[in-house]
Amino acid sequence: MTDPEIDELLDSMPCTAGRPRTVEDLSGGLTNRNLKVTTADGVVVVRIPTPGPSLLGIDRDHEYANSVAAAQAGVGAPVLHYRPGIGLAVGFLPGRTLSDADLQDPDVLRRVAVACRQLHAGPRFGNEFDMFEVQARYRRIVADNGFRLPPRYDEFVPLVERIREALGPRDGTVPCNNDLLAENLLDDGERVRIIDYEYSGNNDPCFELGNIWSEATLPEPLLEVLVTAYFGRPRPVQVARARLFALVAKYGWTLWAAIQDGASAMDFDFWSWGMQKYERAVAEFDGPELADHLAIAGRAE
Repeated sequence: MTDPEIDELLDSMPCTAGRPRTVEDLSGGLTNRNLKVTTADGVVVVRIPTPGPSLLGIDRDHEYANSVAAAQAGVGAPVLHYRPGIGLAVGFLPGRTLSDADLQDPDVLRRVAVACRQLHAGPRFGNEFDMFEVQARYRRIVADNGFRLPPRYDEFVPLVERIREALGPRDGTVPCNNDLLAENLLDDGERVRIIDYEYSGNNDPCFELGNIWSEATLPEPLLEVLVTAYFGRPRPVQVARARLFALVAKYGWTLWAAIQDGASAMDFDFWSWGMQKYERAVAEFDGPELADHLAIAGRAE
């Protein structure tokens, strides 16, 4: 959007229409332009979707409704205004944006677990998120559009099916963010808040935990810290389930990167970003520990 178009949008929303007004871009958005807007009435973040059709299946109406539910749960930002197809305005949350290095601190990770429990105990979201289905849909999109595919990618399909069988039916799903990069976590030193609900949907809580651990490339012992803090006691079966979900997440998000590499006009090296995930996934598919995780995840606890 041009500056005059942005001014017109901000003038049309009561929460950003006040003058004087300052507007600054926030870094980090790959599928949105994020603006921090300050007026005498307060500070607001406006999320403007990247223009053009999206092959990633982001449903902005679901993002809006689930953002409202997350705010009701007390862990998300208050939703102030929504313009379908144009933008979402939320209250600016105080706190420090976390980094992967921050999540190496067990105390920070425990606060993250508390925030996840709070979100997961809140109002159910209006849609489901199943990474097995998302990965299959992304694979069809890659094939239909002739996008690049990493070597050996389809070779691991039988192992992914074994993982799906080991994890069992989708019972007990809860409202999950499903995209908890460290940058989507804000920490004020006492509590963590969760932002960005583009990929949110009801899901297995162990996907959320495994994805956090995987996205931050944390060492294995910290997954146990995270799972223990979430469940309130050591849960080795849930650790194994989180490990398997983390592997499926890396496998699926690799195709997210392949789609963006082929379709996005943004000046960002999506392919290298995706290949970092894929290489870690391949090491796990080929490694000796996968059989143990499969066996443990299938046990009763």
